[in-house]
Amino acid sequence: MNAAVPSQRILSIDAFRGITIFTMVFVNELAGIRDVPQWMKHMPADADAMTFVDMVFPAFLFIVGMSIPFALKNRLQKAGSFRLLQWHIIWRTLGLLLLGVFMVNGEGSYVNEAAMGLPVSLWLLLFYTCVILVWNVYYFKNSIWNVVFRAIGVTGLIVLAVLYRGGEDGTEMLQPRWWGILGLIGWAYLFACIFYQLFRKNLWAMAGMIAACTLMYVFAHIPSTKEHMGWWAAQAGHASHTSIVLCGIVLSLIWFGEKKIAKPFFVRCRQALLFTALLLIAGYCLRPWFKISKIYATPSWGLYSAAAGCLLFSFLYWLTDVKKISGWVSFFKPAATNPLLTYIIPGILYAVFSLLHVSVFPYSMRYGLPGIIWSAFFAVGVMYIAAGFNKLKIRLQL
Repeated sequence: MNAAVPSQRILSIDAFRGITIFTMVFVNELAGIRDVPQWMKHMPADADAMTFVDMVFPAFLFIVGMSIPFALKNRLQKAGSFRLLQWHIIWRTLGLLLLGVFMVNGEGSYVNEAAMGLPVSLWLLLFYTCVILVWNVYYFKNSIWNVVFRAIGVTGLIVLAVLYRGGEDGTEMLQPRWWGILGLIGWAYLFACIFYQLFRKNLWAMAGMIAACTLMYVFAHIPSTKEHMGWWAAQAGHASHTSIVLCGIVLSLIWFGEKKIAKPFFVRCRQALLFTALLLIAGYCLRPWFKISKIYATPSWGLYSAAAGCLLFSFLYWLTDVKKISGWVSFFKPAATNPLLTYIIPGILYAVFSLLHVSVFPYSMRYGLPGIIWSAFFAVGVMYIAAGFNKLKIRLQL
């Protein structure tokens, strides 16, 4: 694993991650805007189509996959132990699941403020504060302060979990209603890490794992086999998400694997385009039986999205790392190097605005072109806030 990929950061990976997070913030804000074109919203579950909005989540899964070879190599070098590396993977997965559960339960449709005894906005703001305390990268010379702040954060999360009440009668406790975006990423990350460690030296074997995940989804939706799969049939969505992460790993190994990095650019580009073509062909062949649907996490949606990720990253690699046209990346870099904090910044802002009873952008303007402009402005503002947090040395790391 130490020799799987180079040690230095790849600028195009940072660019891809930053663009994805920026777009995610933009479309999340845009979701609350009325009267915008359909191509700027999620397609209905049964539409057999997708917009760029439906490709944001798989783009994040894809970049998680591209980062796994680098992240595991660096973690193994720091930990110096294969066993400690596995603990890191497990704890990172648990952290993503925990964050996902908290964020889902904090949605207005679930929480019961009267039974909880405090506004949900305050509960969420305290939650985000605890997240920062627990997962911040501290730079104290005396490590005891690291322990103190993390202990405060963990205690706060426990208290918030105990205080939580949901449901119409206020009797429901904190629970995994669904895993949330971060939780879904956590499951896909876990399975992809396992497959990568088993088959990282063989691209064909990694491609076989993509096919295996796709087949699991297929079998889980065939009536004759679904009834025999039991609990496994309910995990088909996780299999589809994992396949997207694995596609990111495969592309990362095509461009930066130890046997690939020394090859000329055009040779690796040809292999990346061949992989992209295979994904498109597979998605096309499956589409008659499994319509394109982000909501159902169908394999056609996943394979087409992964193919788009391959093309976008290959272009970014050519632009930033080969042609050295990279000045523009600085705008996205704060989000790329601090993705978790950037992801929760909008939630922090919403909670603060709610507590202060402040409406930064009036509801009467949340429609059409004014709403689209506001969403873009909001996303840009989040990027600058993330840069400010970075300057304050507040950086979250799971």
